[in-house]
Parts: sequence; C-alpha cells; structure tokens
Amino acid sequence: MFELTVESSFAAGHQLRGYGGKCERLHGHNWKVQVHVLAGRLNEIDLAIDFHDLKKYLCECIAPLDHSFLNEVFPFTEKNPSSENIAKWIYDNMRRKLPEDVHLSAITVWESENASATYYED
Repeated sequence: MFELTVESSFAAGHQLRGYGGKCERLHGHNWKVQVHVLAGRLNEIDLAIDFHDLKKYLCECIAPLDHSFLNEVFPFTEKNPSSENIAKWIYDNMRRKLPEDVHLSAITVWESENASATYYED
C-alpha cells in the first residue's frame, strides 16, 4: 500500500456561533490543509497518482474558502465553520475528484501551528 500526502493553505475568517468565548467574535486563520491518499498499486509509469493532479484537486476544493468569511460559504451558513466541519467538507469534495483506484485516507485542517482536526471515514 502506498500513502501520498500533499498540502496547501488558505486564509479565511470565521465566527463560531454559540461558542460563548472569544472565538465567537470575528477572527481569522491561515489554514493549512493536508490530504492523505492510499493506493494499492502504481500506474503504468509507476505513480499512485500524480502529485500535480492531487495538488490541483486540493486547490480546486479550497478555492471557495480562500479569502472568504466562512460563515457566508455554504454549508457553513448553517453549520459552524469549525476545523472539524471544514475537514469533512474538504474530504467530501476531494473524494469526488479522485480516480476509483485512489482512496482518500484523511483530511487534516490546521487552524494554527498547534491545533488541527482530521476527518476520515471508518
């Protein structure tokens, strides 16, 4: 089994509704996103998936979030734009872009250097 990882970043602001603390006020982060994929075999040129393609898919997924107020981006108009929900949203969007033989293992979203949330399916 092969595991590949790429990462990218975006800048965005948000407010955590119902939080009851300072994160309920408008604030922003320079978010970092890591994508982990698994592949059981290599293609005809010995790649699981081209890093270029994997990065392109990630950039397409996070483009709507970059330099935005996340609370105005669906589904965060209805759900809190927490790191957990952002990780799942990116996971769902990335999964639709990948070829069948490449499995999306996990998405990790870092809101700071020392705080992250990871989403993966059982």
